[in-house]
Amino acid sequence: MAGVLKKSTRLTGLAVNKYPYEDLIPLYNKLLVLLTNFPKEYVYREVTEKIAKDRLDIVKKNTDIRTVEEKIDCGQVEELVLQVKSEISLAQKMLEWKPWEKLMQEAPANQWAWPPHK
Repeated sequence: MAGVLKKSTRLTGLAVNKYPYEDLIPLYNKLLVLLTNFPKEYVYREVTEKIAKDRLDIVKKNTDIRTVEEKIDCGQVEELVLQVKSEISLAQKMLEWKPWEKLMQEAPANQWAWPPHK
């Protein structure tokens, strides 16, 4: 894998990641394993799984970090690491919340009406 080419991310508080492949690949794999705990037809699982698999594929197939950043097109590799860590955190919380289950009681009839009625 290619070595670090940049000295700064130019983002305050975000240091250059010296080992992006060693960070990204296990994180994407962890997210994919975590997503297997969601119901198969749950839209969050379907969409997040597709994004994670696509990004993992890009990371595995490209040895140049700049190419990875260009193909994923969601920021620098350091930002990608933060994004996948945040997604893992969200997925863990959603497993606790179980938003796919039925509500305990019916939602109010005008819950999604806009502007709110008086």
